[in-house]
Amino acid sequence: MTAPTTLPGLPPGGTDPCVHCGFCLPSCASYLALGSEMDSPRGRIHALKAIEAGELTLDATVAGHFDSCLGCLACVSACPSGVRYDQLIEATRPRLNAPELRSPAQQLWRRLLFGLLPYPARLRALLRPLRSYAGTPLQALVRGMGLTKVLGPQLAAMEQLLPPLSPDSFSDRLPQVIPAVGERRYRVGLLLGCVQRVFDPAVNAATAQVLAANGIEVVVPTDQGCCGAVTHHQGEEAQTRALAQALIHRFNGVGPLDAVLVSASGCGHSLKAYGRLLADAAPELAAAAAELADKAVDVQEFLARVGLTTAFQAGLKPLTHPDGCPASADRPLTLAYHDACHMLHGQGISAAPRQLLQAIPHVRLREPLEQGVCCGSAGIYNLVQPTEAELLGARKADDLRGTGAQIAVSANIGCSLQLRRHLAGLPVQHPMQVLARSFGAGQAT
Repeated sequence: MTAPTTLPGLPPGGTDPCVHCGFCLPSCASYLALGSEMDSPRGRIHALKAIEAGELTLDATVAGHFDSCLGCLACVSACPSGVRYDQLIEATRPRLNAPELRSPAQQLWRRLLFGLLPYPARLRALLRPLRSYAGTPLQALVRGMGLTKVLGPQLAAMEQLLPPLSPDSFSDRLPQVIPAVGERRYRVGLLLGCVQRVFDPAVNAATAQVLAANGIEVVVPTDQGCCGAVTHHQGEEAQTRALAQALIHRFNGVGPLDAVLVSASGCGHSLKAYGRLLADAAPELAAAAAELADKAVDVQEFLARVGLTTAFQAGLKPLTHPDGCPASADRPLTLAYHDACHMLHGQGISAAPRQLLQAIPHVRLREPLEQGVCCGSAGIYNLVQPTEAELLGARKADDLRGTGAQIAVSANIGCSLQLRRHLAGLPVQHPMQVLARSFGAGQAT
């Protein structure tokens, strides 16, 4: 089979606004990691123009330069000409899945990831035998001796991200309805996420606790699956639609909701796109998709919008330093907030998480120098491009350490796993966890 020379589905004139000024380059993670013009937004747009003009064939080499893109969308924020690179790369991704554009090993690895990560039951079944390994001295020994290298780069990268697994990792323990504390202000649905509920279930528990304490009833639809973010960001259109349709069905069965809240930014980015992704579906499904997309809100965005209750704010206590002493005006606890790409660039959310964290007494926020640059997680990027992701993870870790922070804060499960991999000794927590601990025992470390 011959690779197509054109890319149907590109937005008409989508490449035209690019004047090749280069403002995108300092924000582009793949360009920073590889130093190649073809691995930058400007270079990829030039390639798209050449393909559309019949001057370049989309072969495996050219496709490799598109595969090096993290899809972090930082270039969209940086572009002074308003180039919608997000639309260009989303339209290009499905064409990259043509079998002739990747090696059989690459195709097999991707099929494995797409057959595993979006399905919590499968992921839990795979991880159950590893409970006595993950987070134990044995894992530290295996890593220290370099034994994971025999697995090959992709499997080794997956093992490096494996966190300790608690009993909560293997079942959804939140009740279907978590009542509001005091007078009910809102009724919301909560998306658990496929990877987050397995690798960091404490985030969902903390989110539900903070919402309930702020007078918000939380509904957790049973048997909910993946929202489709993992496949959506890799151009797997049919699987994404199937996952989205199943999730819509689950949320449609819980009654009226004021909002559908998400605590992982990659999920939120995809959920907000449901109306577009399912626009050509049957009318009833398309309408339900658009309705769910309209109700999708990041939990931090929602809390900043509706405001924390007076009782909740009064209950926030100083967090503790690693030495056990509570933070004070003379000795505040320093947090470094990491902007997840699909939060900052994909949804335009920046102020809300900082506003919430600053409600905690005696907290000082520090900003990394390259706050808009991707950490290298980017969905499955650190599993399919482990070398580049390793460079970016180490770069981001150095940037966060340079703030002098005692806790790194991130609102996306992929980022958290990537940062923990590179920030040994520095805790990485979700903003909802930090808020919940301040409201509860005041323990943050």
